[in-house]
Amino acid sequence: MGVPIIRAVFFDVGETIVDETREYGTWADWLGVPRHAFSAVFGAVIASGKDYRETFQVFRPGFDLTTERQARADAGLPESFGEQDLYPDARPCLQGLRDAGLLVGLAGNQTARAETILRSLQLPVDVLGMSEGWGVEKPSAGFFERLVREAGCVPEEILYVGDRLDNDVRAALDAGLAGAFVRRGPWGYIWGQRQELDRCLFRLESLRELPGLVAEHNIRAGG
Repeated sequence: MGVPIIRAVFFDVGETIVDETREYGTWADWLGVPRHAFSAVFGAVIASGKDYRETFQVFRPGFDLTTERQARADAGLPESFGEQDLYPDARPCLQGLRDAGLLVGLAGNQTARAETILRSLQLPVDVLGMSEGWGVEKPSAGFFERLVREAGCVPEEILYVGDRLDNDVRAALDAGLAGAFVRRGPWGYIWGQRQELDRCLFRLESLRELPGLVAEHNIRAGG
C-alpha cells in the first residue's frame, strides 16, 4: 500500500497560528502577579506534564477558569486577540495550502468567543470548528472524529498541525491522521526534542515550510 496523499490540512489555534504571549500576560495582570513569575510557573507546570490550568492554582487556589473568564468580561477585560497576534507565517501558510487545492481548516480547544474572533479575521480556511461549538475537546477521539467528518476524506489523507505532543500530535496520530509538529510556544520548546515526535510526518521550525513540504510529499505519493 502506497503513502497516502494529503488532501486536507487542519491546524490547532493557540501557539500554532495565534501567539498567546500577550493574552497570558493579561492573565498574570488579572491575578496580580509579575508576568515573568507567571511565565516561569507556566513552564514548570508544562514540563512536569500537568495541565497548564494548574498554573492558575499556584497563584490562586480554587481558581475556576470559566468563572474568571466571565469576571474579566464583566470588568471590560475579556480574553481577546487579533490580527497583530497571528504568527507572521500563519496567513501565508494557510493561503499557500489553499491555493494548492487542499482543504484547509482550523480546529482547536477554544471558546465560542475565540471562534467569533477567528471568523472576523477572515482567514483563508474552508472549515473553522472549535471545541465549545463542537461540544467535544482534544485530545478525545470524538474531537478528531468530528474533524474527519468536516474534512470529508479518510483520516490518512488529513494532516493535523500543532505545537503540543499531548493534545495535538499524539492525539491526531492515534486517530489515524498524519501529524506535523511546529516548534514554538511553551509546549513546542519544552517538548520539542521528545522521541515520540519521530512519528510525525513533518517537524517544523516555521509554517512557511509547510506548503512546499506537502507539495513534495504529494508528488512522492503520486498525487
